[in-house]
Amino acid sequence: MIYTVSFNPSIDYIMFVDDLVQDKVNRTVRESYYPGGKGINVSIVSERLGIDSVALGYIAGFTGHTLLDMLESYKVQNDMIRLDNGNTRINVKVKSMKETDINGQGPNISKDAVEALYKKIDQIGDGDSIVLAGAIPSTMNDEIYETIMNRLHDKDVRIIVDAEKDLLLNVLKLNPWLIKPNNHELADMFGEEINSLDDIIRLAKKAQTLGARNVLVSMAGDGALLLTQTGDTYYSESPKGQVVNSVGAGDSMVAGFLTTYIKTSDYVESFKKGIAAGSATAFTEWLASPEDIEKLYNKLEIQKLHKKGG
Repeated sequence: MIYTVSFNPSIDYIMFVDDLVQDKVNRTVRESYYPGGKGINVSIVSERLGIDSVALGYIAGFTGHTLLDMLESYKVQNDMIRLDNGNTRINVKVKSMKETDINGQGPNISKDAVEALYKKIDQIGDGDSIVLAGAIPSTMNDEIYETIMNRLHDKDVRIIVDAEKDLLLNVLKLNPWLIKPNNHELADMFGEEINSLDDIIRLAKKAQTLGARNVLVSMAGDGALLLTQTGDTYYSESPKGQVVNSVGAGDSMVAGFLTTYIKTSDYVESFKKGIAAGSATAFTEWLASPEDIEKLYNKLEIQKLHKKGG
C-alpha cells in the first residue's frame, strides 16, 4: 500500500481566459475543477497505475466535503482528518497568454489534529510506502517530516520525500528511501550553482553521502537523473512534446517510479516509468492517463553513466 500525506490539500479551480486584461471584466471560455495537493496527485496516479493508495491529510468545511467527493470520483481511498474550523483551500489558476496562480491559505491545524495524524501514521506496516510531499503549513512544526520518519524508523517502510531546501536537507540523516528534487531544488539545498550534468551528479551524490538512499532528479526539458543505492547512475532525455501543464508532473514521476518499483524491484524500469508519467502529465491538461504514460514509456531509452576512472 502507498500512503500519501497532504497537510494542506485543495480544490484547484482552473479558469481559461483568451486574453486576461487587468481592471476589466474577464470571462472564461472554459473551466475545470480538480482535487489538489502533491500527495493527492501521487495517490491518483498510483491508483491509475494499479497500486492501491490511501491519501492522508486534513479537510475542513464545505470545500472539504467537495474534496472528498472528488477523491471518491477518482477512486482514491482516503483517511482524511476533518477539522472543526475553517475550510479546505481553493487554489485559483488562470490560464491565459500567461499563467497566474492564486493559492488559498487553508485551515489552521491544531496540536490535537497533528496527534490524530500520528496515530494513523503508526498503523503503516512493513512493506508499505509513504510519500511526504510539499510544503508544511505555517501552523505546523517544520520538523514534522522528521517526526513522521522517526515514528516509522523501526519498520520496513519505503519513505519518499519530495520537498524543498531545508525540509529536504533536514531529513537526509534519517535515510529516506527516495528523494526527488528537481535540479533547481538540488542547487538551492546545497547553496551551489549547477552548470552541467556533472554538477547535478556531484550534488546528488552529496545527498547520498548525507543519507539519501536513492536520488531521482527531474530536469524538465533536460531530462532526468537517477542515482541508486546500489551505486549506479542513470540518465534519460525528456520525451518530445508540447508542455501544457506544470502542475503534478513531479508528483506523477514519483508515482510512476514507486508503483513500478513495487511491482518489479527494477530501478531502470522504475526510472523509465517515472519519466514517462511525469512527461505525460506535462503534456496534458491534468494528471496523465495510463495510456498516455505507456505511449511515452515505449519511446524512452535509459543510459547508464559509467563512473570516471573506473
